[in-house]
Amino acid sequence: MVRGKPISSLGSVRREPELADNLLFNIGLLVAVGGVVLAIVAIFGAILKSARGTGQIRGGGVIMIGPVPIVFGTDKESARMLILLGIVLMIVLLLFSLLQIVWR
Repeated sequence: MVRGKPISSLGSVRREPELADNLLFNIGLLVAVGGVVLAIVAIFGAILKSARGTGQIRGGGVIMIGPVPIVFGTDKESARMLILLGIVLMIVLLLFSLLQIVWR
């Protein structure tokens, strides 16, 4: 009995969705793990190339502060590719933000 009522009269108990049940969480986890694996493979590839002396190592990065990308690179070609990546990431972020507003 719960406060004078039999348990059978309480109705069905809703189970709150857990974080691991959420499809979006699972996709995000998969993307994050894939990114870590890709980074490890890229580091080992760069180490092997520099050990053999068969190529230059070029690089750069994109730092996203909100929807604004900050791009840096070692040469113009890398910087151009990263600028395109930054623009794509900015568009994806804005689309997800708009979808969230529309779905409410």
